[in-house]
Order: sequence, then C-alpha cells, then structure tokens
Amino acid sequence: MAEIIDIIDRAILRLLQNDAALSVDDISEMVNLSRNACWRRIKLMEKAGIITGRVALVDPEKAGVPLTAMVMIRTNAHDAQWMEKFQTALRSLPEVVGAYRMTGDLDYVLRVRVADVPAYDAFYKRLTSRISVSDISASFVMEEIKETTAVPL
Repeated sequence: MAEIIDIIDRAILRLLQNDAALSVDDISEMVNLSRNACWRRIKLMEKAGIITGRVALVDPEKAGVPLTAMVMIRTNAHDAQWMEKFQTALRSLPEVVGAYRMTGDLDYVLRVRVADVPAYDAFYKRLTSRISVSDISASFVMEEIKETTAVPL
C-alpha cells in the first residue's frame, strides 16, 4: 500500500477511530464503497501498520483509576544501558499509560493513572526503586478538558 492514504481511506479511518466495532458492511455503506473493496482497504491499512489495533475505551473513573498524574523526569544518564533499563521499568508499570522523551528542560514526561494519592506514592516508590533519576516531580490533573485517542485526519 502506498504511504499516502487517500480520501476514502481517511473516511474509513475516521469511522473506525470513532467506533471500532462497526461492521465492514456499515463502513462500506457510509463511504459509498463495495463491501469487498472496503474490506481490502482495511486489510491493507492493517498490513501497512496504519491500523495498529482495535480497542475498547474504558472510563478511568468507573474503572477505579480516576487520578491522572503528569510525572516529569530529569536524568543525568543518557546512555543506551540506562535507557533500556528505563524503558523496561516503564513497560512493567501498568499505571504508565503514556511515556514521552522530551526536548527542553525535561527529559521525560509520563502520564500515569492511579486510584488516589497513596496509589501514586506506591507507584513512585516502585519506579524510583527500578531506575535512578536526577529529579522527578508530578502534577495532578484537576480537570480533563480534552482527551482522545483519535489521530486528526
């Protein structure tokens, strides 16, 4: 599949991002394409890695993890061994729902979901026991104004 996706692919992707449970029949009707052509496009986008998976979105509050913390990390270690250890630690901590290597004053920012402040403290202790950092701080989200998993198309 070509690296560039066309207007029909974008329409299919918008529909799937909004509701991954839509049937191929429903999608093909909405984008005015035959069922087989629509199915082929979806399969090609999966094969090309454009569609990387299909998930159910869970309400964090109802799932018992209403508190979001943005964890800012600075480190003096930037070697491959430290980075591998850091990435391994992050993968083993289910509270980490997003991890970003940054430019500027911060080296990393983590988005963490926990039940409450004591749960964050337990997470903090587990994280800092696995990796060494020069500075770590957190800010707690007071209000979620916008959060989406959808890629702008």
